[in-house]
Amino acid sequence: MTEPVLRLKNIRKHFGQHHVLNGIDFDIYEHEVVVIIGASGSGKSTLMRTINLLERIDDGQIILAGEDISDPRIDEDKARARIGIVFQHFNLFPHKTVLENVSIANRIVHKVEKEEAERIGMELLKRIGIEDKAKQYPDQLSGGQQQRVAIVRAIASNPKLLLLDEITSALDPQLVGEVLDLVQELKTSGSTILMATHEMDFAKRVADRVVFLHEGKIAEVGPPKQIFENPAHPATIEFLSRLRI
Repeated sequence: MTEPVLRLKNIRKHFGQHHVLNGIDFDIYEHEVVVIIGASGSGKSTLMRTINLLERIDDGQIILAGEDISDPRIDEDKARARIGIVFQHFNLFPHKTVLENVSIANRIVHKVEKEEAERIGMELLKRIGIEDKAKQYPDQLSGGQQQRVAIVRAIASNPKLLLLDEITSALDPQLVGEVLDLVQELKTSGSTILMATHEMDFAKRVADRVVFLHEGKIAEVGPPKQIFENPAHPATIEFLSRLRI
């Protein structure tokens, strides 16, 4: 077995007396798609934010490609530059064009020349079929188009790991499919992805493994078929029964 892209060891995070993450342990390997499911408040988004160092953990280790990025002495910006992250709200720069949005990380963080960064950006926009929107601004796009641009921005610098945090939650139902189709394409192309989602049908199709979080702990982890068709933990069974999976 090769070294994991991401290794989480005993991750703990609390806010005052509220313990949000209570000893999270799992690995993600190259080209693997791991989907996190769980009720609201189970710790999914907090876990994503700790991996990207937006929240500092209270205990444990986050190891990215062999480097302990939870070590307080590391350069956080350098570590984050190796991770792409997309949130449920698009977080595009409203005053910049689509092309500027998808090329800015390569230009500013990775010091790629403007012409080359924009060439990469245009190639990615063509790949998702919205190259004609390159000179438009985010508010001129649909929600689905904005979220696809946000995903393209996250992958433009070829990150080691892509974090997708409830990326369809803010979309109208008819726009969800176009965003999930892009994630399916990223899986096919070999991206390494950790994704939190409420889209269970999609999780069944795309995940290599599913992690069920319950009250800040991993209650169960396994292949989609096992988790959705033969769950073992009572909390998993109850959660899925409420969703009528």
